[in-house]
Amino acid sequence: MLEHDLSNSDREFRAAFEAGAYAPADFSHRAHVRLAYVYLAESDVNLALERMQAALVSFLCHHGIPASKYHATLTRAWILAVDHFMHRSPEASSADDFIARNPLLLDTRIMLTHYSADLLFSDQARAEFVEPNLDPIPRHVASVLAPDPSR
Repeated sequence: MLEHDLSNSDREFRAAFEAGAYAPADFSHRAHVRLAYVYLAESDVNLALERMQAALVSFLCHHGIPASKYHATLTRAWILAVDHFMHRSPEASSADDFIARNPLLLDTRIMLTHYSADLLFSDQARAEFVEPNLDPIPRHVASVLAPDPSR
């Protein structure tokens, strides 16, 4: 994979998010993509997924949001999507640079090209990762996720 760097702002964002200092109202889809990029720029896809899951669950708990708001399929699918775009993109100096070069990632409907709405918004997809039923999410050999341990 080409070099994908982090800015000081990216590191501060990650630290603030992990410390619970990020307001739920400010944690937009773009912020989710940014956090995925940060974790992927620092580690392999498996570790990035673990960190993303832990950070999101901790965030929900910290802010008194029911854990049922966590969506396992969307979390893993977006890690895979960001990883895919990182492999296709030229070098990026920051998450902002990466997102500016890949604005398609800001389209929250992307996953509906891979999943039917019925499957994606099902209780099963929220509780555990389910594979797409419309179109596979591209995966890179160097980034293949370990099997989902909950399956």
